Amino acid sequence: MRVLPTPTRLAAALLAAAALHGAPAAAADEPGWTAGPAAGRAATPRPYFYLAGAAGSVLEDRLTLANSGDRERTLTLRGADAYNTPDGALAVRPAGDGAAAAGAGAGAGGWISFGAATTVKVPPHTRAVVPFTVTVPPAAAPGDHPAAVVATEAGHEAAVRVHLRVGGPTLAALTVEDVAVHGSGGSAVIRYALVNRGNVALAPELAVRAEGRFGEVPGRAAHAVPVELLPGRRVELSEPWPGAPALDRVALTLTATAPGAAPATARASAWLLPGGTAARLGAGLLALGTLATAGLLLVRTRRTRRERPAEPPATAAAPAPEPELTGASR
Repeated sequence: MRVLPTPTRLAAALLAAAALHGAPAAAADEPGWTAGPAAGRAATPRPYFYLAGAAGSVLEDRLTLANSGDRERTLTLRGADAYNTPDGALAVRPAGDGAAAAGAGAGAGGWISFGAATTVKVPPHTRAVVPFTVTVPPAAAPGDHPAAVVATEAGHEAAVRVHLRVGGPTLAALTVEDVAVHGSGGSAVIRYALVNRGNVALAPELAVRAEGRFGEVPGRAAHAVPVELLPGRRVELSEPWPGAPALDRVALTLTATAPGAAPATARASAWLLPGGTAARLGAGLLALGTLATAGLLLVRTRRTRRERPAEPPATAAAPAPEPELTGASR
């Protein structure tokens, strides 16, 4: 992991590699100091903190600050919530950002305390070990509560992931939504959303199956999605579809899986047309539709005129009767 400008962004692919192979301590943008988990009993360095306990418990661990430079470093320490950004990256909330911002969950960053050691001076060529505690609230929900420990000096930050799990029932649940295809042939891109509806972090995989007008077309076999999807988060992703046909109407089925979760599917259909063809085809269809509508109106007008019944000739009004002359006196 590494330090980035506030808010700190941690690449999901980097975290996944750290979880599998180990990773060095987080380093500041300027070389000179690093932050990472203190060495445990195992010889293998820890890429992040992993803590687990029941609601109401107090958990402890230690952070190592290493100053390899020639001057003293003054570092400020804090806990922070971790979350997924809309594009799937992991991020750490900046100082002063409330737990409720951007859809934060339980706010586990607020459970982390360094006591009186929130500011630490590290002499040159010295390694300092700082203990901290995580106080889990009695009403904390079971499952994963993503957080981080952040060290700051003069605007530069190093964030170390805290993977915190509260004991109790866990649920792995995943859905895939809003599937769409853009482009065609070698430039086709599939866009979709993944939603973690459970209470544990997920490492999803995705498979793509497609049917064209004349049968199945190449899709994509199940493959890992470079995202660690945190509980309650939704991310919008895209990936290339190298096997997409250049001209066809396809029915697409996406299947997302994750360890412990039931497979989730979503479907969509789309016309795949060569570049520029879509616009020309759309304009042609629009013009054809306009001509067809005008022709239909003309036919209807002529038919109406032809079928309209002839009006009967107007009859002359009968003349008023003349007064009768009888010669009779009045």
